[in-house]
Order: sequence, then C-alpha cells, then structure tokens
Amino acid sequence: MEQPTIALDVPAPAAPARRRLTAGFPLGLLLPVLALLGVELGVRAGLAPANLMSPPSSVLEALSWLFDNGLGAHVGASALRVASGFAIGALLALGLGALVALNRTAERLFDPSFQALRAIPSLAWVPLLLLWFGIDETPKVILIAIGAFFPVYMGVVAGIRGVDRSLIEVGLLYRLSPLALARRVLLPAAMPSVLTGLRNDLSLAWMFMVAAELIAASRGLGYLLTDGRETGRADIMLAAIVLLALLGKLSDSAMGAVERRTLAWRDSLSERDKR
Repeated sequence: MEQPTIALDVPAPAAPARRRLTAGFPLGLLLPVLALLGVELGVRAGLAPANLMSPPSSVLEALSWLFDNGLGAHVGASALRVASGFAIGALLALGLGALVALNRTAERLFDPSFQALRAIPSLAWVPLLLLWFGIDETPKVILIAIGAFFPVYMGVVAGIRGVDRSLIEVGLLYRLSPLALARRVLLPAAMPSVLTGLRNDLSLAWMFMVAAELIAASRGLGYLLTDGRETGRADIMLAAIVLLALLGKLSDSAMGAVERRTLAWRDSLSERDKR
C-alpha cells in the first residue's frame, strides 16, 4: 500500500532575505544622519545656543568657506605629518618587535623600557620635544611616530609569539634556514596580529597629529581647531572635527582593504558572514 506523502511548508531562512533588503542601504549612515538631523532641529528650536553648537547647515557653510580659503593646504599638511610619523613609527616597531619576539636577550634588553615608555601620556612628551627640536615640523612628526610605535610593536611581538609551535616544527623538519622559516612560517602566521596593530596604529597617528598641531602650527586641522577656539567659531571647530572623522575613516577603510586582501586565505567567521 502506497504511503501518502505529506508536504511540509518549511520557511526559508530569513537571514538572506534580510540581507538582500538591507544590501542597498548603508546601515552605518543611519546613526550619523539621525544625530545630525537631531542637532539641526534642536539648534533651530532654541534647545541649544547656536554659538556653542553650530547646526550642520552652518558647518557645511564653514566647510565651503574653508575650501575657498586654503583648506587643501591644511588637509595636506596634516596628512603629510600623519604619513611621515606613521611610516617611521611602524617601520621601527616592525624591526624591533620582530627582534624582541625572536631573541630572548633582546627581550630582556628592550622590552622593559618599551613597556615603561608606553605608559607615558602623549602630551607629556610635548615640552621636551619643543625644548629639543623647537616648533618646526620635527617635533610634530616625532610625536606622531611615538604614538604609532607601540600598537605595531605589541602586535608584532604577540603575533610571532602566538605562532603555533607545530608550524615551526614542520619548518624545522623541512630544514628551513632561519631566514626562510621567518619568511615562510612566522611572518604569514603572525600577519593577522601585525595588520591589526598597523590598523590601530593609523588611527592613533591621526589622534597624535591633533595633539602635535595643537602645540604650535600655522597649518593643519589641529591649527583650525585652535583658531576656531580663539575666535569663538564653533562651526570651524566642528568642520575640522568632521574632516578628521572623514580622513580617519577613509584611511581605516584603506587599511581594512589591505588587511582583507592580504588575509584572503583566512577562513574566519567574519569573512564567512560577508560571503
């Protein structure tokens, strides 16, 4: 006797459908748009004084005015300082971090001093750098390099020391030279931690750049913040903050793209969610 078949209506997974619905809308813009709209309406309704909290429309006008009055020079000066300090700090951190991670004598020699220096607040270096190097570009770049050094250093040391011992044993089994072992085993295995350190490093470089330009600068986004404070122009200060946020996000997105491309081989949970 033929058994009757029962058709079960199993609902399809909702996640792909939701993903398709939200794919066309950049969800990350929702909170900023709502916040800007709330500030605009609040200032226009008199809930906040306009001289202390400029509405977004006034900030856009300030950006337009700055664009016509040398904004490119300010952005270029800040970006050049960040790039220089980031490159110097990151390169030093990569070399010294690898040395400390691979050599116990170097660890005992360098690591205690680096950990002590890491605890010093950034602004504590300002008077000493001004005394040593004056108010030219050198102290600004050095301050950014100091801030950029430690995230990469910590990432390199943690990444190399966290390499699975079995991978090293396989490399030794194949009789790889120390240089080949570092290039083919240690560096690829430590790359996630190194790139995370570089990404955090770049964000800190922008923050240290503002601290450096608040010292004594005639150009830069930090200078615009100081100028806006001295002239009572909240719109200029907010415009500088908006530019810092945009530049920081752009540089972080670029570094994130490099990280995803370099670590395309990694089958992580976050990468599977993006597929």
